[in-house]
Amino acid sequence: MTAAIEIHGLSKSYGQTRALSDLELEVRPGEVFGFLGPNGAGKTTTIRLLLALQRPTAGRLLVFGLDPGRAGPELHRRIGYLPGDLELYPRMTAREHIEWFARVRGGDALRTAHGLVERLDVVADRPVRELSKGNRQKVGLVLAFMHGPELLILDEPTSGLDPLMQNEFERLVREAAGEGRTVFLSSHELDEVQRLADRVAIVRAGRLVATDTVQGLRRGTPEKLDVRFSSTVDPAAFAALAGVTVTSCEQSHMTLEVTEEIGPVLTLIASHDPLELIARRATLDELFLEYYRGEPGDGLAEALEAPETSDAR
Repeated sequence: MTAAIEIHGLSKSYGQTRALSDLELEVRPGEVFGFLGPNGAGKTTTIRLLLALQRPTAGRLLVFGLDPGRAGPELHRRIGYLPGDLELYPRMTAREHIEWFARVRGGDALRTAHGLVERLDVVADRPVRELSKGNRQKVGLVLAFMHGPELLILDEPTSGLDPLMQNEFERLVREAAGEGRTVFLSSHELDEVQRLADRVAIVRAGRLVATDTVQGLRRGTPEKLDVRFSSTVDPAAFAALAGVTVTSCEQSHMTLEVTEEIGPVLTLIASHDPLELIARRATLDELFLEYYRGEPGDGLAEALEAPETSDAR
């Protein structure tokens, strides 16, 4: 089966600035694929290359087996795109946007759009310039989804949405995937990606550093234990166990990371009269931070707090 997206050795430079370096990626038909990285990692540049909005410096990329640079119009009919820096015509209403694009799309786009307007509670008859960020984002989602595209490329899709609309967005993505359509999801909302994505890729400074399922990325990460005891506990006995690191200890509350067999530490916990024990693997947030930890000047903290409007390009 032809891959939805296939990328080999993709590089992009802007003068002396290298935005992408030898990127290798394959997105399978029908999967939700999370594309992660802080600002400047190369995510938006990759998306623009996929849409032939820019040309690569080197490498090869295919969408449904076609070169975007040569088959742009054909591919654009099969793609729904929501940019991270969505721009709409400020004097037009949402309804006018939707009706205009529906005429271009043809088919059942307008009928589908009406259903999406209702589902997303779109403010349809006020000029876009009067709408909040969240309401403008809902218009963008309608425009991306309304023609039933085979591939959805969504860059920060829930930016500005309230929790209710974020849940509705997640339902839309699951429905699209259930119908065999592919979703390429670039987002800072790591919890959202964790809930939706079949696989994720993490990019750093224009290079791919990991591709796997969330569960796959978690393999080999420490088991994290959070324990509350009935009285103060000396952490030295726990620290002496093979593969155990005491990450914090405050009187009767201790947190541990375990990289070896968990049995010995559980036996020791049981001997100290525990009141509560919570065990878990790393979250996607923690995995993401681990891949970026120790990188000088990566600006990770700021990047995770601010929505991405542009990459290094």
